[in-house]
Amino acid sequence: MIVAGSARMLVQAAKNAGLKPLVIDLFADLDTQGYAEDFRQINSLAEQDLAPAVDYFVEHYAVEHVIYGSGFECYLESLRYLNSRLIMLGNHPDVFAGQLDKQAFFSILDQLNIPHPGVVFSAPDYADDWLLKPMQGQGGFGIKRYHVGDNAKTPVYWQKFQAGAPHSVLFLANGQQAQVVGFNSQWSVRLSETEEFVFSGVINSTDLSDAHKAVITGWLKQLVPVFGLKGLNSLDFIHADDCSYVLEINPRPSASMQLYDQDLLTRHIQSCLGTQSCNSVTYSGAWKDYHSIGYQIVYAERDLIIPDHFEWPNWCMDLPKSGNMCRTGQPICSIIAHQKNSRSVAEQLLTKQQLIINKLERFDPHGIYSQR
Repeated sequence: MIVAGSARMLVQAAKNAGLKPLVIDLFADLDTQGYAEDFRQINSLAEQDLAPAVDYFVEHYAVEHVIYGSGFECYLESLRYLNSRLIMLGNHPDVFAGQLDKQAFFSILDQLNIPHPGVVFSAPDYADDWLLKPMQGQGGFGIKRYHVGDNAKTPVYWQKFQAGAPHSVLFLANGQQAQVVGFNSQWSVRLSETEEFVFSGVINSTDLSDAHKAVITGWLKQLVPVFGLKGLNSLDFIHADDCSYVLEINPRPSASMQLYDQDLLTRHIQSCLGTQSCNSVTYSGAWKDYHSIGYQIVYAERDLIIPDHFEWPNWCMDLPKSGNMCRTGQPICSIIAHQKNSRSVAEQLLTKQQLIINKLERFDPHGIYSQR
């Protein structure tokens, strides 16, 4: 069983690994349905919505294992429920929760002398380049520049804005050891005045030196046993002025796993079960001729309805169903590009994004845009 806010990436990986994925997610995208053995679409990842779908699969398929993906940051009780019903192939809910306890997380970084932007846990008396960040954030949503007097409705912390280039490192862990899969460059998009740091895309290449990569790999080797991390995880960091600064660990498979042409889902499962050590990662297959691969989310620039019989190019993923409403700032789909270098990938992603937007614009506006 695979459960996530958006499960397509994991479902596709499971299908490619020869598994028969049973899927629960919020969107039931066309390609998700195509890869799934069976699926259930739910309204939210809250336990009351999740439990009936889990009951269905347990009753009809006698499923025993579950892999979870994105979306559980605000639904820890649902992770605990899944862990009580099935064998969890991923970080234990307590480990996942530990990454959301930012005060403890940054305290451990300080103890290990791992640099990070300054953080405080009560409102600063002055703005001065502070960011207001949700404790249970995901994908950069909810991060905004702090202004004195800002009131937060959910638990938050304050972090100094650190200029620089955003990166991530994808790694496998078995609770004690870490194995780097790859270093990535990533970028964000400004969707509104209050949403200017939303995750937009990632490329599996960086300008980091081998020395810098070695330093970050050393951090992972310290952090994995401290937190007891298992399976696929990623660490986000900012690189600036010849230094790197840790932002957070995503304790679940991240979008960057799509950039590596190998059976990472099987290795995720084996690492969680303790049946494989974190040894060297090998590369093979259809993408071996490409040096750089990029993934990007296409966000709606205005409210739109997906038209009937819309023909999606084969480089599009996370395909919404006809008639679906995509509100301004919500994802329409995602795209992927393969090229010899990262600059060409970035250019191709922008071109493909504009092609999708233009193609939607060509349809009858009254049939697509609900708010024109």
